[in-house]
Amino acid sequence: MEGNCGDPMTSDPSTHTRSTPILDFDTPTIDQLVTARGWRQLDTQPRITAIYSFVRDEIPFGYNRTDSIPASEVLRDGYGQCNTKTSLLMALLRATGVPCRVHGATIDKRLQLGVVTGLFYRLAPTNIIHSWAEVWFEERWVALEGVILDRAYLSGVTTHLERSSGPLIGYGVGTDDLANPAIEFRGEPTSIQMTGVNQDFGVFSDPDAFYARTGQNLSGFRAWLFAAWVRHRMNARVERLRGCAPSAPCSLVSAT
Repeated sequence: MEGNCGDPMTSDPSTHTRSTPILDFDTPTIDQLVTARGWRQLDTQPRITAIYSFVRDEIPFGYNRTDSIPASEVLRDGYGQCNTKTSLLMALLRATGVPCRVHGATIDKRLQLGVVTGLFYRLAPTNIIHSWAEVWFEERWVALEGVILDRAYLSGVTTHLERSSGPLIGYGVGTDDLANPAIEFRGEPTSIQMTGVNQDFGVFSDPDAFYARTGQNLSGFRAWLFAAWVRHRMNARVERLRGCAPSAPCSLVSAT
């Protein structure tokens, strides 16, 4: 599940560098960010590392109104979850000329337990739409799934659970080693929710194509309820977890 690292690049490189309605890197806000950070002037690995680190830690973990919002809206929100942070990461990579694609999957909803509880957890689909970016680096595709959770949130989770090692599925985390998750990009795949993956849809040129095939996690009334109310409760819970400290233990608000 760490990406199809041996697959060749498509014969049409523009497939993995073009803008789309979701990967709207030609918008002024994204162009201004890329220019201000000087990412285009960096060599390939430092460029990927800088963009990846920005999305991981400067765009903290949180729940947007829906999965398919444009990357520019994720940037404006200032937070994101697996699917939306993947869109922003891909848009920034493509804005700097780095080819990338999206890998689609589902995760078991147990991975979300601790962030969402109560009635909405019971109503949530068992298999939750999940995705991560794969970047073309050194003649292979490398998965960047570890971008999802910011360091401050991971630290808060370990404080709340009063443990910092061993496997964990829950609180948005899916890893075999909580003490040393593979979240740093050093030219190899990164991951932070991968042990929760339970279905693989394969790779797509962009998130637009992925959602056109699979749809999104919620629709109708449940989608409205999530956007209008539930996600705000989930984001409040995430903020409480992120702020956990031994001197100020968490007291999480129920999501019901």
